Amino acid sequence: MKYVLLTIVVLGVIFASYFFISSNSKSSVQYKTETPFNTTIEKKTVATGKVIPEDEVEIKPQISGIIDVILVKEGDQIKAGDLIAKIKVIPNEAALNGATGRVKNAKFVLENSKLEYERNKKLFEKEVISTQDFNNIELRFNQAKQELANAENDLQIIQLGTRDGGVANTNIKATISGTVLELPVKKGDQVIESNNFNPGTTIAIIANLKNMVFEGKVDEAEVGKLKMGMELKISLGAINDKEFDAKLRFVAPKGVEEQGAVQFKIEADVFLDTAFFIRAGYSANASLVLDKKENVMAIREALLQFDTETNEPYVEIQTGEQQFERKEVKLGISDGINVEILSGVKATDNIKIWNITQPEKIKTKSDKESEDE
Repeated sequence: MKYVLLTIVVLGVIFASYFFISSNSKSSVQYKTETPFNTTIEKKTVATGKVIPEDEVEIKPQISGIIDVILVKEGDQIKAGDLIAKIKVIPNEAALNGATGRVKNAKFVLENSKLEYERNKKLFEKEVISTQDFNNIELRFNQAKQELANAENDLQIIQLGTRDGGVANTNIKATISGTVLELPVKKGDQVIESNNFNPGTTIAIIANLKNMVFEGKVDEAEVGKLKMGMELKISLGAINDKEFDAKLRFVAPKGVEEQGAVQFKIEADVFLDTAFFIRAGYSANASLVLDKKENVMAIREALLQFDTETNEPYVEIQTGEQQFERKEVKLGISDGINVEILSGVKATDNIKIWNITQPEKIKTKSDKESEDE
């Protein structure tokens, strides 16, 4: 009887030890799995920039002076040829004196030529001088008259900004139809004419807001994948929940370094929606599809793991109850969420979700007392 009780106690101890060991050998985390799926993957890039008018011009004066009156306001719709402003001419003292002296000198020359012409005309009529001599004298007389007319015109232009009552130089007119975007000057401002040595003062900026262009920049790592005519989706910071279609029309042949990265300028024609009014200079983002594959086998990128030494990707395939086997995989296109699987995984494989975040255990009062002991 004594040996029977001893045997029972020993067996009980062995059973309890086995149960304790087997219970503690089980993983505290129960991993779930996912299977591959077929989907369409698009690799995109986003270019930041703005929308600007395709036709935008600066109106500059053809003569220096002071703004006498401005006839338009910013935001006005105008047509080519409409009057924008008028300039009051302030003559240059040196130029005015020079032109006045030239007029006086031309009058002296003309009076002398006239006397010579009239005297030789009588001699010619009496056949005292030859026809050739008279023609030369008549030519000098006509040239003197023309020189006086030119000098008087120049004086008038300096004094009034025009000649013969014309108003072309002092009246500033629109060269294109569109919207007045900006009026950098106001009444009384002095303006400088546009010439070979000076760009001149801008009186108004006019643009056609019906033809808009997206202007942005892309990184050098992606510029090689762009092609003329690619479709873009333009989203504006000022208009929520609306995307505008666009088509790529220009990629800069030369990049510009910005903050250590080389950026290339791009332009795209934007197809506007008449239901929205687009203002010049809106900030915008352009989404470009660099690559696209349809109906490919893929998994979530979160399922991938990477070897610490080779940095090669792999996944863990379920082989039994909470048992997994490592499988190397070859990847294809990715959109940052899903990634194409080229080899290493079958459509029926169960892939381990390895990066499970366990909820933090809330410590009770008894737990804290146990830690203190």
